[in-house]
Amino acid sequence: MNSEATVTKNPSTIYYKETGVVWRLSNYFLEHIPFDHQNLVFCCIGTDRSTGDALGPMTGSFLTQLVSFPFQVVGTLDNPLHALNLEEITEELKRSPDSPYIIAIDACLGNANNIGQIIVHPGPLFPGKAVKKELPPIGEVSIKAVVNIGGFMEYNVLQSTRLNLTFEMGRVISRSLLLAWHRYNLKDINNSHRNANNN
Repeated sequence: MNSEATVTKNPSTIYYKETGVVWRLSNYFLEHIPFDHQNLVFCCIGTDRSTGDALGPMTGSFLTQLVSFPFQVVGTLDNPLHALNLEEITEELKRSPDSPYIIAIDACLGNANNIGQIIVHPGPLFPGKAVKKELPPIGEVSIKAVVNIGGFMEYNVLQSTRLNLTFEMGRVISRSLLLAWHRYNLKDINNSHRNANNN
């Protein structure tokens, strides 16, 4: 759970119920995520023990159910990536022969006007900040979803977050990632055909 809903490094932000949100969010993902990287890993952070903090593992579960999504997903409802195992698993990923390019996905708290916003930006996120935990930053790109109001009684706020909100936002993120991947593939195929025709 990340507490900072505002970022300074060129964030792209969209409300999860906006018209055409899946298509528009996939545009943001195409701008920020290098789908051609040889070791692209999606780290979905959070725990299934809290409705507010379940956004990450719920998104991870959605992604693993998408047969045509080919990338490694770490953090699901069945096997969450959370404060107790985050450092260990991150170190394990870094020991891979091919350096991973990590996309970090997490819930965050913000002000009342920002609830329901999905924020995509370059650079790491800082898991655990909302509940005053010191965890290492993670990710080359961050995807954050504002699930509730921050600033006071964070544990209680997370526990009282509506499950429907985290479910719907997780579903939007996963569908948008899949669409971005398919669009990237189509663009790649079209470029190959164009090059072949030119030759």
